[in-house]
Amino acid sequence: MRKITILLCCALLGAAVANAQDRDVVAGIPVNYDESKVGDYKLGLPDPLTFNNGKPVKNVRQWKKRRAEIIKLFEENEYGKWPAKKPALRYDVEQDLGFDGTAVRKQITLYFSPDDKGPRVDVLVYLPKDAAGPSPLLLNLSFFPNSSAVSDPGVKPGRRWNTQTRQLEDIRPMPAMGGMMGGGGMRFGQDETIKKFLAEGFGFATLCYTDITPDFEDNDELGLRGLYHTPGTPRADNDWGSISAWALGVSRLMDYFEKDPDIDATRIALTGASRLGKTTIWTGAIEPRIKVVMPSCSGEGGAAISRREYGETVAHLTEKTRFPYQFCPKYAYWADKVHEMPVDAHMLVALIAPRPLLLQTGSTDNWSDPMGEWLALVEGRKVYQLFGKDVPLGDELPAANQPIYTTLGYAMHDGGHGVLPQDWTYYLEFMKRHL
Repeated sequence: MRKITILLCCALLGAAVANAQDRDVVAGIPVNYDESKVGDYKLGLPDPLTFNNGKPVKNVRQWKKRRAEIIKLFEENEYGKWPAKKPALRYDVEQDLGFDGTAVRKQITLYFSPDDKGPRVDVLVYLPKDAAGPSPLLLNLSFFPNSSAVSDPGVKPGRRWNTQTRQLEDIRPMPAMGGMMGGGGMRFGQDETIKKFLAEGFGFATLCYTDITPDFEDNDELGLRGLYHTPGTPRADNDWGSISAWALGVSRLMDYFEKDPDIDATRIALTGASRLGKTTIWTGAIEPRIKVVMPSCSGEGGAAISRREYGETVAHLTEKTRFPYQFCPKYAYWADKVHEMPVDAHMLVALIAPRPLLLQTGSTDNWSDPMGEWLALVEGRKVYQLFGKDVPLGDELPAANQPIYTTLGYAMHDGGHGVLPQDWTYYLEFMKRHL
């Protein structure tokens, strides 16, 4: 039973989204897929370029102050606030050659406490073998252990949370399962995808997000969040959720990248799908060292305008049997008051400016609302224009398979939730243009 629990975890992550797509009611809450019934998303929509006191933002210098206001609003109302003190940074690195000697392979164990048995994350990095200097790279947030992302036999076995024992357990390499294929869409043996990045001079890194903090309810005492939790203490309204914890893990990894002479920490791109798309865009907002941000199908709680009330909603996310632990407790307060909420997805888009941002989605991923993601781009682009950056100027939703690679970009495959093989091509092209 324990082994089955661990294995099913991978498949269920993808199946949960697939099942929701086919239902008119999720967790007892109706789902709207009718454009004629969407909310007036502009009703009460906050202006990124207006201070909390009502004064306008007129230049980049003022935007920096407004940006700090918006970060605080998201911390207080959606994702929660990071602890004041960062976790310790210790790491072990094993370096050799991978892919039959064609690439440099680094396996990094990043520890978050002085205890080797405490929270840690295993990061798998491939770098071009003959790089003339430090390499830029794509960091992929994955639902799967590193040993299940590639078929390289030299990769260490991964770990998976057993939901019954609430312990991390080693697992043997196994093919990734499920239709969604997790954060970034890495499939077992998809080595050729990584090799395409290496051929263009980019490194490729991947990590399993649950190494940082588990993805289930009542995880306050586990993983990275457990280092800061006092047993018996109730969660404050702005207490960080799992998404913020995963983001903090990425931030500490950036600290490592800055110390690695083989990695160009000034040219790091980040991607992840679904809840890891939400993690990607929030990490990009709060961690300015991420140079290129590419969330996939992040939907509600990510890049989709909440006020549309289309597909998944704040009410669905925060319903007690679903994912309230991924956010701060205050987020649930807005479930039936989204038009009063002081933040929305276009403000996340604005927080990435002036850095390159590519919103990637699927034309039939109604649960994640591709139109809502596009409108967040439309509403957030004014901040990019303040910086003089190129953005899509039209308001009409682009057709599928017609990616836009301006500094503020949009790419929609013809299909549903998750990452298709062609999306890796979109990521690579976007990185080539902006790194």
